[in-house]
Amino acid sequence: MTQVHPTALVDPGAELDSSVSVGPYTVIGPHVKVGAGTNIGAHCVIEGHTTIGRDNRIFQFNSLGAIPQDKKYAGEPCELVIGDRNTVREFCTFNIGSPTGGAITSVGNDNWIMAYVHLAHDCRVGNHTIFANNSQLAGHVRVDDWVILGGFTVAHQFVRIGAHAMTAMCSLLFADLPPFVMCQGQPAGARSMNYEGLRRRGFSAPRIAAVKGMHKALYRGDLTLERAMQDIAALGEQTPEAAPDVAMMLDFLKQSSPQRGIVR
Repeated sequence: MTQVHPTALVDPGAELDSSVSVGPYTVIGPHVKVGAGTNIGAHCVIEGHTTIGRDNRIFQFNSLGAIPQDKKYAGEPCELVIGDRNTVREFCTFNIGSPTGGAITSVGNDNWIMAYVHLAHDCRVGNHTIFANNSQLAGHVRVDDWVILGGFTVAHQFVRIGAHAMTAMCSLLFADLPPFVMCQGQPAGARSMNYEGLRRRGFSAPRIAAVKGMHKALYRGDLTLERAMQDIAALGEQTPEAAPDVAMMLDFLKQSSPQRGIVR
């Protein structure tokens, strides 16, 4: 049977797998679904239309699925969807989506989310990310796979953070952070590429060399963004092994709005 502490309040409408455990004084609402093997600590509040996958570890004092901090929200049945094998440390706040942003806030699989992290409405977080303490995302922020956010990183609404990117502590993002880029500052400026992270993830020498070429085109050649994209496209032809990495970078840059731009 589901291991629910006697002091926890679980609505009869909630759907909890029989292997789920729920700690003392936790409150779970009627529209919540929790998958097999997930452990929910003490003093958590999980509400709204929230779906949590398998084998997650949710520590004490978390608020998941509360309504968005959006004055336009009028009670619509928006969602929070959390995948599998995530660790969510203490005092995190993940809000449901909003009708104007797709109605879903989502977190993928295998993420390591430390204390006091805030995910506002309609944020989309990929897989294998690390959010250090006090990382804060405003509404509609997109974080792709393998991103690492340093402590106290703050992202403005609608900002996108590309795969394998990394921020230093106390970085402030007003612009999109392209894939592979390491940034630091208030506002954040590009400092290098995340070469060590790529090596740890098994990137070959030719792929890392192509990433270095992308860094040169974007940040060291004093080129316009259009010209830099042309040089980056050529890297994919010169190094077929890196073609998917080049395509990912080009796709990211093409989606960047002129008003927001990219971290430079």
